Amino acid sequence: MDAAYGSYEELLADDRVQAIYVASPHSQHAEQALAAIQAGKHVLVEKAFARNAAEARTLIDAAAAQQVTLMEAMWTRFLPRTDIVRQLLSDGVLGELETVIGDHGLPLEHVERMVNPTLAGGALLDLGVYPVSYSSFVLGRPGRIRSSGELTDAGVDRQITMTLAGYADHPYARALLSTTMAAHTPVTFAICGSDARVELGSYFYCPGQVRLVHPDGSSLTSAPDPMQTHQGLVFEATHFAQLVADGRSESPLLPLSETLAIMETLDEIRSQVGVRYPGE
Repeated sequence: MDAAYGSYEELLADDRVQAIYVASPHSQHAEQALAAIQAGKHVLVEKAFARNAAEARTLIDAAAAQQVTLMEAMWTRFLPRTDIVRQLLSDGVLGELETVIGDHGLPLEHVERMVNPTLAGGALLDLGVYPVSYSSFVLGRPGRIRSSGELTDAGVDRQITMTLAGYADHPYARALLSTTMAAHTPVTFAICGSDARVELGSYFYCPGQVRLVHPDGSSLTSAPDPMQTHQGLVFEATHFAQLVADGRSESPLLPLSETLAIMETLDEIRSQVGVRYPGE
């Protein structure tokens, strides 16, 4: 349908609107998503899901009470590239997982929302969430987190390095992650196991190929993905639409319990580097 609204309230009052996509600055996610949920709308919320885990819990509880579909818009999880990795992990092709290495850095200090603490700015929630989320997909929830970083004069994180460990299903594994909004890093991801490793080239969170490398140096590479960059958002949108059509409350590929666990990990990382947003 074609429609325009003078306010969010007008939008939410329209019974023709079944679902809402929240893609505002992180500082507004909880308030806007909660309003949509309370209006009985299904809601897709951009990553990072909220400013913190407390806000995430509020949204999850509200969605359960209203019996609407709620999902984090971490589009990487729904790409064909990620499905290939999922199958490799499920089949045990990599052997015992040992080391995960991921980074995401872009020079974005000129962007107002990135440097404004009132808008929940900083590298972590906008860029670092990608390697943190992908490491959660591969290894699960970490039991130990060690982080260090540098802050801007305004008090948001300019760059952060993270070491995550203590995984229940992968006791020897460590995730070595980094993020910065002051430089353009390789933006790659690697999953290294005892029998093989997976390499995701730049930009690892977009559509692309998967390279499987064996210890002897031989390798296999998946076919090129016909989708380019943000064309890949179609997979996330289609998955969410199917959840709504099927009457499902959450995604089996990115359940709300994992979204909450990721937010708790991000909270701990921010705490260790000293980032706190106004009103928290």
